[in-house]
Amino acid sequence: MLVTCQAGFEALLARELTELHGATVAESGPGWVRLAAATTPLDTASLAFAHLCLLQPIELRGDSVNALAARVAEFFLGSLRGERIEAAWPSVWLGPQETVGLGRRIGGVEGAFGEQLKKKLSRVAKLATPNLPRGVGPARGLFVFFADFGRIFVTRDAWVNGQQRMADDDLAPSRSYLKIEEACIILAREPQPGETVCDLGAAPGGWSYSAAKRGARVVAIDNGPLKGGALDHPQIEHLREDAFRFSPRAGESFAWLFCDLVEEPHHVLQHLVAPWLARGWCRHFVVNLKFGRVDAVALLRELRAADSPLTLHAPGTRIRHLYHDREEFTLVGNVG
Repeated sequence: MLVTCQAGFEALLARELTELHGATVAESGPGWVRLAAATTPLDTASLAFAHLCLLQPIELRGDSVNALAARVAEFFLGSLRGERIEAAWPSVWLGPQETVGLGRRIGGVEGAFGEQLKKKLSRVAKLATPNLPRGVGPARGLFVFFADFGRIFVTRDAWVNGQQRMADDDLAPSRSYLKIEEACIILAREPQPGETVCDLGAAPGGWSYSAAKRGARVVAIDNGPLKGGALDHPQIEHLREDAFRFSPRAGESFAWLFCDLVEEPHHVLQHLVAPWLARGWCRHFVVNLKFGRVDAVALLRELRAADSPLTLHAPGTRIRHLYHDREEFTLVGNVG
């Protein structure tokens, strides 16, 4: 298996795979880790740092664009025996963006492969899409990863963990807006018109704005000011209160809990997330935990432990290091 992640976090991905899942790492590079063939099967959906898992990839080599394209075409056409493609299929070509000139090589090989496929199977070629399937789960298509200019890994099958780059909104008051948009894809659920959202640590309001633009009613809790599209939004009620001291009124609950606080993660987990989940104050949640000053892998182990608030009150919680995350985990789940 070859597993991709956000560049710069491959060492943490390798530790997650080895220390928490007993895998054996064969090699790694910028934004990727390859596991040894003898590795025990993984629960890929539980991986936090993994973005895309290429299942049983084949290594191919070539000294030129045309040579690599020909080898990929040979692999792909050979794999189609007995299979009929009738719908759009992902043709995804990836590699370390940090390697100067590699993006140009990837584009050249992808284009040459496309031309060869058109000549032999024009109908199949027309159904190819460069995008990963939206959401979390298995995907079948063609997945190509460039370890360097002349060495690639290809497979027909992959596991998608849901991370993807999101489109910005000019009215969004902060970059964190992109994180909540991405998190909704991971959860496969988003705030709906008429639902209520409590956004703890809301300022400057990126997450509140995301929910409000969908028609949800938001209570934004923060002593700081809201900005941009969140400021004076008719769906947002701004309460200047401390997030750790706020609690719903007797008998009140929210459909959603949002929380993106720049605080020590254990403090957020035990003094905010745990009571909200245990007392049923929300049905769905998106919470960010900053791991910049703690051991990220040790934190993952704690989050997955039997006595964790997530295990006790929200089994099935997905923990992800998003495309738009920095040194933080995003937790998405449903209570009960």
